Amino acid sequence: MPKKPEEWFKQADYDIKTAEIMFDNKRYIYAVFMCHLSIEKALKGLYAKEFEKEPSKTHNLIYLVEKIKLELPEDLNEFVFLLSRTSVPTRYPDDLKRILKNYDKMKIKDMLGKSREVLKWLRKKL
Repeated sequence: MPKKPEEWFKQADYDIKTAEIMFDNKRYIYAVFMCHLSIEKALKGLYAKEFEKEPSKTHNLIYLVEKIKLELPEDLNEFVFLLSRTSVPTRYPDDLKRILKNYDKMKIKDMLGKSREVLKWLRKKL
């Protein structure tokens, strides 16, 4: 039996809170990872609502947005694209020291705020 859309969103909320904890503890690349996971789960909740079945096993946010035919506001759409692209190097960094330098406190603070904004927007579609 597929997860209900509401369950996907509960997990998305849990993940964004985890992102905040990672940020507060200066674990910035994990904060990015959890932001991505939160948005991914919210999108999968909308997918489950739209198609009444389990979403495909993908981490590609753009694929999910397109599959659901979401019309995100331009700034949020650009952010989702950025988050989708950013998440891969945080999952599998080539050089940990370099990636930690690239993902500093201010950059991640902005990403966390924008992730909350996307999550809030997606929730309205539920």
